[in-house]
Amino acid sequence: MKKLETLLMSRRNALLAATAGGAGYAAPQSAALPNVKLGSHTISRLIVGGNPVSGNSHVSYELDRAMREYFSAAKAKELLSNCERAGINTWQSRGDRHITRLLQEYWLEGGRIQWIGQTAPELADTPRHIRELAGLGAVGIYHHGSQTDRFWRAGKIEQAREMCKVIRDAGVPAGLGTHIPEVIDHVESKGWDIDFYMACVYNLSRTKEEAEQLAGGRVQGELFWHPDREKMLERVRQTPKPCLIFKVYGAGRHCSSPQQMLESLRLVFRYAKPTDAIVIGIYPREQEQVRENCRLAMQALNEERSG
Repeated sequence: MKKLETLLMSRRNALLAATAGGAGYAAPQSAALPNVKLGSHTISRLIVGGNPVSGNSHVSYELDRAMREYFSAAKAKELLSNCERAGINTWQSRGDRHITRLLQEYWLEGGRIQWIGQTAPELADTPRHIRELAGLGAVGIYHHGSQTDRFWRAGKIEQAREMCKVIRDAGVPAGLGTHIPEVIDHVESKGWDIDFYMACVYNLSRTKEEAEQLAGGRVQGELFWHPDREKMLERVRQTPKPCLIFKVYGAGRHCSSPQQMLESLRLVFRYAKPTDAIVIGIYPREQEQVRENCRLAMQALNEERSG
């Protein structure tokens, strides 16, 4: 774990020195990724994810803390501004109090980034919470993936369906998050009234015992099992609904070089429909990452189109 944390904290020093430039750059929007539709809204095909801003590294407590220390309100708003300059026009993140206040500040200061909100399961009144996110101006709201998976494992998946109905009634495109491919199979077979999926390419909802049996030994933390990727991506390809695909780099585990990152993007775009988008968390503490991710995503997309 320490080795992985060190790699993730320092890898940017070795990546593409020529692309480094820090804050304040102004990449031409015409060079950015294409857009797709989410309901009546137009969103960039690369969406900036919110986990780093919330200090959720999926690696270690130490990296979680480092992310929280880095992302002051000013740094978070700087990231969003740089994303907008690069043509990334949408942010996906938790809908908790910290994030919604930060977002409101950013908008009041002139920012225009669109926002896709994730339900925050720690808030007791989920229907009220959903209505608050809709009132804030979310262009999409989705039911938290880990909560969806808990309902699935407990045989209570209809509770997630009820919350999707609340989102629909709030007048916002309704989504369902999940890490489990079979959840999508079920939802599709039952014809749920939703607009999109938030689909993780790794199944992070296994029990510790299941993960260790699969890995053939002790597992520290979450198991990022490579064969999961194509299982979920098959569902992404099969459903006619737009999918927002996340954990593309395995929470930083496929970022040791630009080539490794590109290979991960190539895999995703090999399956993704033209209506799908990818969500990538950005943590530019060591090195510029916004333009880097735009460049690599465009390369993978262009290769897929021409190939």
